Amino acid sequence: MVPDVSTGSDTRGLIVYLFGPGRRDEHIDPHIVAAWDMAGAPDPGRDLEASYTLLAKRLDHHVDLRTRELDGKKPAQHVWHCPVRTAPGDRYLTDGEWAEVARRIVHAAGIAPEGDGKACRWIAVRHADDHIHIMATTVRADGRRPRTHRDGQRAQAECRKIEAEFGLRRLKSGDLTAPRTPTGAERAKAEREGQTVTARQWLREQAYAVAAVVHNEADYFTVLQSLGIKVKTRLGPETGDVIGYSLAAPGDNNAAGEPVWYGGSKLAPDLSINRLRERLPDQEVPDRPRYVADPAEPWRLTTTAIHTAHSVLDSGDDAAAQGYLAAFGDALYNIANATTGPHRAELRAAAMAFNRARRSATRADHQAATALRKAAKELVYASSEPGGLAIALLFATVHLARAAANWHEQRGHEQQAAAAEEAFRHLQTGYQQAAPPVLADLARRAPRAATVRRFEQDIRAALPDHADRILTDPAWPALTTTLAHAETAGHNPRRLLAEVSAQRELDSAERPAEVLNWRIVDQPNKRAQAARRRSTASATSSMSAAPHPPTTPVVMKPEERGRHR
Repeated sequence: MVPDVSTGSDTRGLIVYLFGPGRRDEHIDPHIVAAWDMAGAPDPGRDLEASYTLLAKRLDHHVDLRTRELDGKKPAQHVWHCPVRTAPGDRYLTDGEWAEVARRIVHAAGIAPEGDGKACRWIAVRHADDHIHIMATTVRADGRRPRTHRDGQRAQAECRKIEAEFGLRRLKSGDLTAPRTPTGAERAKAEREGQTVTARQWLREQAYAVAAVVHNEADYFTVLQSLGIKVKTRLGPETGDVIGYSLAAPGDNNAAGEPVWYGGSKLAPDLSINRLRERLPDQEVPDRPRYVADPAEPWRLTTTAIHTAHSVLDSGDDAAAQGYLAAFGDALYNIANATTGPHRAELRAAAMAFNRARRSATRADHQAATALRKAAKELVYASSEPGGLAIALLFATVHLARAAANWHEQRGHEQQAAAAEEAFRHLQTGYQQAAPPVLADLARRAPRAATVRRFEQDIRAALPDHADRILTDPAWPALTTTLAHAETAGHNPRRLLAEVSAQRELDSAERPAEVLNWRIVDQPNKRAQAARRRSTASATSSMSAAPHPPTTPVVMKPEERGRHR
C-alpha cells in the first residue's frame, strides 16, 4: 500500500478532478467513503444537489476564516493531498475498509488526530477499485496549522501496519532517500506520446549516466546539453555561484509550450548540486587516455577497487561503505558503456536498478572511494574490451552487488536491499551470458599434461583444504591455462594461488576453480611492468646525462638597450 503526500492551493480544482471522469475516462463511480463529518460533507458523486463549489466551500470553511485574519491572503499550500493505492495483486477492499484506511492515515499524518474536535476538514474519495484520494484543507478550527512534519514518512509507517492487518502485500519500508515517483499526469503523458518511461525517469537516468562519466561540474552541464537536454542554473544573489539547477527533456513542454523543468534534487536526492559536487571535485583531465602502454589497465584497476569495496563493506565503517556503494553505482554505468557483447543490456539494467541501492540515510564518505570512481571513469577511454579481464570485472561486480544487498539488509534498508538484489540478478544473468565462451576457450588451450600435474601439486600445497573441490570443478581446465599465462607473466603459481585465495574466503564458493581463475586473470603482467620501468629509467637517465646546450648571448642594438633600461 503506497501513500503519496503532496500539497497545493486549489481546493476546487482538485475536487473537480476527483469527481470528474479522469483524464482518460478512468474514474468509475467517484464517491466519498470517509470524511471529517459524513453528514456535513456534500458528495457530488452520489448527491445530485451537491456541487463541486458547495463541497469546496465546506472544506475551505476554516481556510476562509484564517484568510480574513490574514487580510485576504490565503495560507500557502493549504490543500493536502494523499492518494493511497494497493499493490498489484492485492485483494479488493470494501468502502468500509477504505474508510478505515483513510481515518488511520489522516490520524498518523497529523491532519486529523483521533478525538481532536478542532482538526482539519478532510474527505476520502474513491473512484477506482485499487485506490482512494485523501484531500484536506490544512487550517484547523482554532485557526492553527496542523503539525505535518514528516507526514509522508508517518503515513508510510501506518501503511505498513495496515498491510499486515489487512493481509495485503508487504511493501518495503523507505527512509526518505527514494526519488520521487512520477505522477499520474506524467505517466499519462508518457503513454499518450508512446514513451515507455516518463520524462522525469528519463532525465534521472541520463543525469546518473553523465555524472558517472564526467570529471567536473562544468562538464556535467556541457554533456547534458550535448544530449539535447535543456539546462537552467540558479545563481546565488550575492556570490553569483551556481546554487541549483533544473533539467528539461527534449520536446517535453506544458500546455503553454514551455519546457517542463525538474530540479536536480527532485530527480533524485543525490543529483542535487551539493551532492554532485561531493562526487565531482573540479579537476583537470588529460585530453587522451593515460594508459596507452597497457589499455587493459583501467579494467584491472576497476576490478581491484571493487575487491577493495568488498572489504570495506565488511569493515564496519558505514560512511566509507556508503561512499563505495555510490561509486559502484557510477562504475556500473561506465562498465555497461564500455561493454560490447550481448550482455550489455543486462549491465545497463543493473546500473538502473542499483540507483536505489547507492544511497541511504547514512552520509557517504565519497573520498574513501576515490580510487574506484577514478578507475571506472578511465573505462570511458577504453578502446577495446580485453576479453577475460572484462569477464573478471563482471564477475567482481556480481559478488559486490550481492554483498551490497546483505549490507543494506543488515541495517534495515529494505528498499535498498531489494534494489541491490535486483541489480545482482541482472549482473548474474549478464555474467552467465558472457563467461561460458571465454571459459571454454581457456579450457581448449589448456597446457600439456605434465604442466597440469605440476599445477595440481601447487594447488594441493597452497590450498590443501580446497584442493579436491578445485580439481573437480568444471572450470579447472580453464584455470590451468590462466595459471600458465600467469607463470609466463612472471608469477610463481604456488605463491600466486595463496595470495589470491586470501582475498576472500573460498568456503562459500560453489565453483572455487572459477573464482580463482578470475582472481588470477586480474593480476598484472610482472615482466611487462619491469620492462616499462627499465624503459622509463633509461629514458630518464639519457635526459639527465645529455649536455645542456650553451646559452647563446643576445646582442642588443644600442637603441634596444636604451629601451630595456
